[in-house]
Amino acid sequence: MTGRRSLLLVTDPLYPAAGRRYGDEDVWLAGRLREAFDVASCSPLDAVALMDRFDVVLLRNTGPVLNYPQQYAALREHARVTGARLVTDLGAKADALGKGYLLDLTRSGAPVIPTVDRHEDLGLLPDGGDLLVKPLLGADSIGMQVVSREAMPADLTGLLVQPLLEIDRELSYVFVDHEFRYALRTCGSRWQLEPFEPGAEELVFAQWFVDWNGVQHGVQRVDACRTRDGRLLLIELEDLNPYLSLDVVTDDAREGFMNALIRSLRTV
Repeated sequence: MTGRRSLLLVTDPLYPAAGRRYGDEDVWLAGRLREAFDVASCSPLDAVALMDRFDVVLLRNTGPVLNYPQQYAALREHARVTGARLVTDLGAKADALGKGYLLDLTRSGAPVIPTVDRHEDLGLLPDGGDLLVKPLLGADSIGMQVVSREAMPADLTGLLVQPLLEIDRELSYVFVDHEFRYALRTCGSRWQLEPFEPGAEELVFAQWFVDWNGVQHGVQRVDACRTRDGRLLLIELEDLNPYLSLDVVTDDAREGFMNALIRSLRTV
């Protein structure tokens, strides 16, 4: 017996993530976590069979759960029944449950890209321009399409509709539990990123969504955009398995993130 907590790192390094190196990030992460925990890694397809042997289960770069919905549902149910220490915890109510939260946030007037799922609600979207149609349970741009208003699908079951906005750039704010750690912004395509220091307005914005989500233990990435007219709007709140871009951030930010994550995993 080592006296240290054991940790199961659930990851899928073989998922072909465009612009991201899932395997490299999680190999590095496992190496750092091994300094504080006894670590083993497994596929999300094997998590339920193995998780009872470990003190903590950390979901990392597992790819879109729509590729294994039954196994993901079984993992959540197993954690609920057994009380397993799952990180991010089961209280997460954003991307961990699909994109339906964007509908709720739109109706509440929160600063999000307006999102609807019914023809009768299209009036909630800005007038004119093409629309973005995406699956309710989508991820990684799978199934996303741009359509004209005249070509809107007649049946929106399982779909979300958003305006196609003119965006200046995309921004991401990474938190451990409720604590902000670092921010990234696009400097080209979606996964060409650079670190930056966000202003007070942005931190208040990002913190609001993290507080709304109510996660006690876990990593969250608040993805937002700055529109051409200066508005700051939420794109998504990734609270399931956000890619961390640890190869892009500064050494100090990387160390601060790891220290915060280890503290969280020790107290969950």
